[in-house]
Amino acid sequence: MKRILLTALLLGSQFVQAQQGEEALAFSVMVWNIWHGGKSDFIGRDGVDDVIGIIKASEADVVLMIETYGSGKRIADALGYYFHLIAKPGTLLDDPAVNLSILSKFPLGKRVDLYRYFNIGGIEVALDEHERIVLFDTWLNYQPWDDEPELMGKSGAELVEWEKSGTREREVTTILKELQPYLSTTDETPLILGGDFNVWSHLDWTEATKQVHKGKVVPWWTTMQFSKVGLQDSFREVNPDPLTHPGVSWGMPGKKDDHRIDYLLYKGNRLEVIASEIHKVDYNQSFNYKGKTFTFPSDHGFVWTKFKLKYK
Repeated sequence: MKRILLTALLLGSQFVQAQQGEEALAFSVMVWNIWHGGKSDFIGRDGVDDVIGIIKASEADVVLMIETYGSGKRIADALGYYFHLIAKPGTLLDDPAVNLSILSKFPLGKRVDLYRYFNIGGIEVALDEHERIVLFDTWLNYQPWDDEPELMGKSGAELVEWEKSGTREREVTTILKELQPYLSTTDETPLILGGDFNVWSHLDWTEATKQVHKGKVVPWWTTMQFSKVGLQDSFREVNPDPLTHPGVSWGMPGKKDDHRIDYLLYKGNRLEVIASEIHKVDYNQSFNYKGKTFTFPSDHGFVWTKFKLKYK
């Protein structure tokens, strides 16, 4: 009888372990450039309450914020999130000069300081008592820029060289070099990197889409470099057709300048993308989202991705 009971207990334990091995954590990440702290002169008002309302409606667990400029702590406090300002330790949390910040429902761990605070920074996030991920928030210089690069009279190869003519090549090369220790350990600690790259994607300017780009196929250099180190584009993974799902994330009213320039990338064989969306309307326009209406406060839309992390 004791042997039978012991065998049953062992089998039950193995069954529970097998079930636990199949379980996964689901969580969502948003990246959003809120446009000068949600108070751009263009919108002519304090749009921070709209930022707060939209994030709350999204139910994002982590927010990678760009153009924080003093508003991040106010937003985090209103939402009840932990807050990490990507700046020199000791910087006032409402410093109006700081670009990047990370807000999280989950407790924060070790901070990661890379390159320049204005361009990138990261932090570990504890999803539960066993699982941690590391997230990086990024902003790349917007120069060189053209609203319609397909009309510049350059070939695809020439557009790539033009793209590299500003500071972006140095920024990306340095960032990826300093990210390497974290990119090499993603089986243990998955990595998510989001940001406003201020550049187009090689996944969007393809042979299949050249009819909307004046016949041009452009392997844009910046996004190619992130892809080469194994970072996957979560939005394009779920929405593979740029014609039906262009994912416009930036544009000004009355201009032909709508482009996808904001990204949520990830690396880690235990991470799986469940859903990914980009939402944008012109600033100060009505935005209906999750059954609520807001006045959109930014020139950038936001990228929202839901992930599933398989337990080790």
